[in-house]
Amino acid sequence: MARRERAKLNKFEKWFRTLRRLERIFYRPLFPYKKYGHTELFDDRPYIFVGNHLSLLDVVVIAMATSKPVHFMSKRQLFEKGLMKKFVTKCQCIPVNRDGTDVKAIMLAMKYLKGGESIIIFPEGTRNKSEEVFLPFKSGAAAISIKTKTPIVPVVQIKKIKFLRRSRIIYGEPIEFREYYDKRLTEEDIKKCDDALRERMLELHTSLSEITAKKSKKKNI
Repeated sequence: MARRERAKLNKFEKWFRTLRRLERIFYRPLFPYKKYGHTELFDDRPYIFVGNHLSLLDVVVIAMATSKPVHFMSKRQLFEKGLMKKFVTKCQCIPVNRDGTDVKAIMLAMKYLKGGESIIIFPEGTRNKSEEVFLPFKSGAAAISIKTKTPIVPVVQIKKIKFLRRSRIIYGEPIEFREYYDKRLTEEDIKKCDDALRERMLELHTSLSEITAKKSKKKNI
Protein backbone atom coordinates (compact mmCIF):
# COMPACT_ATOMS: atom_id res chain seq x y z
CA MET A 1 0.00 0.00 0.00
CA ALA A 2 1.33 3.46 -0.93
CA ARG A 3 2.46 5.67 1.95
CA ARG A 4 -0.22 8.27 1.25
CA GLU A 5 -2.96 5.64 1.21
CA ARG A 6 -1.65 4.12 4.46
CA ALA A 7 -1.63 7.54 6.16
CA LYS A 8 -5.18 8.15 4.97
CA LEU A 9 -6.31 4.80 6.36
CA ASN A 10 -4.61 5.45 9.71
CA LYS A 11 -6.44 8.77 9.99
CA PHE A 12 -9.70 7.01 9.12
CA GLU A 13 -9.06 4.35 11.77
CA LYS A 14 -8.40 6.98 14.45
CA TRP A 15 -11.62 8.79 13.55
CA PHE A 16 -13.62 5.57 13.92
CA ARG A 17 -11.99 4.81 17.27
CA THR A 18 -13.25 8.20 18.44
CA LEU A 19 -16.73 7.47 17.11
CA ARG A 20 -16.79 4.12 18.93
CA ARG A 21 -15.87 5.76 22.21
CA LEU A 22 -18.71 8.25 21.69
CA GLU A 23 -21.06 5.35 20.89
CA ARG A 24 -20.16 3.63 24.15
CA ILE A 25 -20.31 6.75 26.34
CA PHE A 26 -23.23 8.66 24.85
CA TYR A 27 -25.15 6.74 22.20
CA ARG A 28 -25.70 3.43 23.98
CA PRO A 29 -27.14 4.91 27.21
CA LEU A 30 -29.48 7.18 25.23
CA PHE A 31 -30.44 4.65 22.53
CA PRO A 32 -29.96 1.26 24.25
CA TYR A 33 -30.02 -1.88 22.10
CA LYS A 34 -29.68 -5.62 22.51
CA LYS A 35 -27.78 -7.81 20.03
CA TYR A 36 -28.94 -11.25 18.87
CA GLY A 37 -27.70 -13.86 16.41
CA HIS A 38 -24.05 -13.76 15.40
CA THR A 39 -22.86 -11.28 18.05
CA GLU A 40 -19.11 -11.92 17.66
CA LEU A 41 -17.29 -9.10 15.89
CA PHE A 42 -16.71 -9.53 12.16
CA ASP A 43 -13.05 -8.55 12.22
CA ASP A 44 -11.30 -11.32 10.29
CA ARG A 45 -11.81 -9.96 6.75
CA PRO A 46 -13.77 -7.37 4.75
CA TYR A 47 -17.56 -7.71 4.83
CA ILE A 48 -20.59 -6.15 3.19
CA PHE A 49 -23.09 -5.36 5.95
CA VAL A 50 -26.61 -5.17 4.53
CA GLY A 51 -29.41 -3.80 6.70
CA ASN A 52 -33.00 -2.69 6.53
CA HIS A 53 -33.51 1.04 6.96
CA LEU A 54 -35.88 2.56 9.52
CA SER A 55 -34.04 5.66 10.77
CA LEU A 56 -30.86 7.70 10.40
CA LEU A 57 -29.48 5.94 13.49
CA ASP A 58 -29.48 2.50 11.85
CA VAL A 59 -25.93 2.89 10.62
CA VAL A 60 -24.59 3.06 14.20
CA VAL A 61 -25.80 -0.37 15.33
CA ILE A 62 -24.74 -1.94 12.03
CA ALA A 63 -21.27 -0.41 12.25
CA MET A 64 -20.91 -1.99 15.71
CA ALA A 65 -20.79 -5.42 14.03
CA THR A 66 -17.06 -4.84 13.57
CA SER A 67 -14.36 -3.02 15.51
CA LYS A 68 -12.80 -1.85 12.26
CA PRO A 69 -13.66 1.25 10.22
CA VAL A 70 -16.51 0.82 7.78
CA HIS A 71 -17.71 2.89 4.82
CA PHE A 72 -21.44 3.27 4.32
CA MET A 73 -23.36 4.18 1.23
CA SER A 74 -25.17 7.46 1.75
CA LYS A 75 -27.50 9.47 -0.44
CA ARG A 76 -25.65 12.03 -2.55
CA GLN A 77 -27.66 14.95 -1.17
CA LEU A 78 -25.92 14.64 2.22
CA PHE A 79 -22.64 15.63 0.56
CA GLU A 80 -23.98 18.99 -0.60
CA LYS A 81 -23.87 21.27 2.48
CA GLY A 82 -23.98 21.73 6.22
CA LEU A 83 -22.83 19.58 9.11
CA MET A 84 -23.88 16.36 7.39
CA LYS A 85 -21.52 17.13 4.51
CA LYS A 86 -18.61 17.40 6.96
CA PHE A 87 -19.65 14.23 8.77
CA VAL A 88 -20.15 11.97 5.73
CA THR A 89 -16.95 13.29 4.16
CA LYS A 90 -14.93 12.60 7.33
CA CYS A 91 -16.48 9.11 7.51
CA GLN A 92 -15.45 8.50 3.89
CA CYS A 93 -19.00 7.56 3.01
CA ILE A 94 -19.88 6.46 -0.51
CA PRO A 95 -22.20 8.96 -2.26
CA VAL A 96 -24.93 7.16 -4.15
CA ASN A 97 -28.02 8.02 -6.18
CA ARG A 98 -31.27 6.75 -4.67
CA ASP A 99 -32.24 4.87 -7.82
CA GLY A 100 -29.43 2.39 -7.15
CA THR A 101 -27.85 2.75 -10.60
CA ASP A 102 -24.76 4.69 -9.55
CA VAL A 103 -21.85 2.95 -11.28
CA LYS A 104 -19.30 5.30 -9.70
CA ALA A 105 -20.55 4.38 -6.20
CA ILE A 106 -20.35 0.67 -7.01
CA MET A 107 -16.78 1.02 -8.28
CA LEU A 108 -15.75 2.93 -5.14
CA ALA A 109 -17.37 0.30 -2.91
CA MET A 110 -15.48 -2.44 -4.76
CA LYS A 111 -12.23 -0.50 -4.38
CA TYR A 112 -12.68 -0.34 -0.59
CA LEU A 113 -13.50 -4.04 -0.36
CA LYS A 114 -10.52 -5.07 -2.46
CA GLY A 115 -8.38 -2.87 -0.22
CA GLY A 116 -9.46 -4.86 2.83
CA GLU A 117 -12.13 -2.47 4.14
CA SER A 118 -15.82 -3.15 4.87
CA ILE A 119 -18.94 -1.32 3.66
CA ILE A 120 -22.58 -0.90 4.70
CA ILE A 121 -25.44 -0.97 2.19
CA PHE A 122 -29.14 -0.25 2.70
CA PRO A 123 -30.73 -2.05 -0.28
CA GLU A 124 -34.11 -0.38 0.26
CA GLY A 125 -32.47 2.88 -0.83
CA THR A 126 -34.38 5.03 1.66
CA ARG A 127 -36.02 4.80 5.07
CA ASN A 128 -39.02 2.49 5.26
CA LYS A 129 -42.02 4.48 6.52
CA SER A 130 -44.57 2.01 5.17
CA GLU A 131 -46.39 -0.89 6.80
CA GLU A 132 -44.40 -3.36 4.69
CA VAL A 133 -41.62 -5.39 6.33
CA PHE A 134 -39.14 -4.18 3.69
CA LEU A 135 -39.35 -1.82 0.75
CA PRO A 136 -38.40 -3.32 -2.63
CA PHE A 137 -34.67 -4.02 -2.73
CA LYS A 138 -32.48 -2.29 -5.29
CA SER A 139 -29.87 -4.57 -6.84
CA GLY A 140 -26.21 -4.04 -6.08
CA ALA A 141 -25.21 -5.77 -2.84
CA ALA A 142 -25.19 -9.31 -4.27
CA ALA A 143 -23.36 -8.28 -7.45
CA ILE A 144 -20.68 -6.41 -5.47
CA SER A 145 -20.34 -9.42 -3.16
CA ILE A 146 -19.80 -11.80 -6.07
CA LYS A 147 -17.41 -9.58 -8.02
CA THR A 148 -15.21 -8.93 -4.98
CA LYS A 149 -15.72 -12.39 -3.38
CA THR A 150 -16.82 -10.70 -0.17
CA PRO A 151 -19.32 -12.24 2.29
CA ILE A 152 -22.57 -10.41 3.05
CA VAL A 153 -23.68 -10.05 6.68
CA PRO A 154 -27.45 -9.40 6.88
CA VAL A 155 -28.51 -7.16 9.77
CA VAL A 156 -32.17 -6.67 10.67
CA GLN A 157 -34.23 -4.52 13.03
CA ILE A 158 -37.99 -4.66 13.53
CA LYS A 159 -38.62 -1.31 15.21
CA LYS A 160 -37.32 2.18 14.68
CA ILE A 161 -34.60 3.21 17.15
CA LYS A 162 -36.03 5.66 19.72
CA PHE A 163 -34.69 7.77 22.55
CA LEU A 164 -34.39 5.80 25.84
CA ARG A 165 -36.26 2.84 24.32
CA ARG A 166 -34.43 -0.48 24.12
CA SER A 167 -34.28 -1.73 20.55
CA ARG A 168 -33.26 -5.15 19.27
CA ILE A 169 -31.05 -6.04 16.35
CA ILE A 170 -30.12 -9.41 14.88
CA TYR A 171 -26.96 -10.21 12.95
CA GLY A 172 -27.07 -13.15 10.54
CA GLU A 173 -24.32 -15.54 9.54
CA PRO A 174 -22.26 -14.45 6.51
CA ILE A 175 -23.71 -15.28 3.10
CA GLU A 176 -21.51 -16.12 0.12
CA PHE A 177 -22.62 -16.84 -3.44
CA ARG A 178 -19.56 -18.95 -4.23
CA GLU A 179 -21.22 -20.79 -7.11
CA TYR A 180 -21.20 -17.49 -9.05
CA TYR A 181 -17.56 -16.54 -8.42
CA ASP A 182 -15.50 -16.06 -11.62
CA LYS A 183 -18.66 -16.50 -13.66
CA ARG A 184 -20.13 -14.10 -16.20
CA LEU A 185 -23.24 -12.88 -14.37
CA THR A 186 -26.62 -12.57 -16.06
CA GLU A 187 -29.50 -10.41 -14.86
CA GLU A 188 -31.23 -13.63 -13.84
CA ASP A 189 -28.22 -14.65 -11.71
CA ILE A 190 -28.16 -11.30 -9.93
CA LYS A 191 -31.91 -11.34 -9.31
CA LYS A 192 -31.68 -14.86 -7.90
CA CYS A 193 -28.97 -13.78 -5.44
CA ASP A 194 -30.82 -10.57 -4.51
CA ASP A 195 -33.96 -12.63 -3.82
CA ALA A 196 -31.97 -15.09 -1.69
CA LEU A 197 -30.55 -12.21 0.37
CA ARG A 198 -34.01 -10.68 0.86
CA GLU A 199 -35.43 -14.07 1.88
CA ARG A 200 -32.69 -14.53 4.46
CA MET A 201 -33.39 -11.07 5.88
CA LEU A 202 -37.10 -11.88 6.08
CA GLU A 203 -36.22 -15.03 8.05
CA LEU A 204 -34.13 -12.94 10.45
CA HIS A 205 -36.99 -10.47 10.79
CA THR A 206 -39.32 -13.32 11.74
CA SER A 207 -36.80 -14.69 14.27
CA LEU A 208 -36.34 -11.29 15.90
CA SER A 209 -40.11 -10.73 15.98
CA GLU A 210 -40.54 -14.03 17.82
CA ILE A 211 -37.82 -13.11 20.33
CA THR A 212 -39.46 -9.73 20.92
CA ALA A 213 -42.89 -11.31 21.40
CA LYS A 214 -41.50 -13.76 23.99
CA LYS A 215 -39.75 -10.97 25.88
CA SER A 216 -42.93 -8.91 25.89
CA LYS A 217 -45.02 -11.88 27.08
CA LYS A 218 -42.56 -12.57 29.92
CA LYS A 219 -42.64 -8.93 30.96
CA ASN A 220 -46.43 -8.94 31.18
CA ILE A 221 -46.66 -12.12 33.30
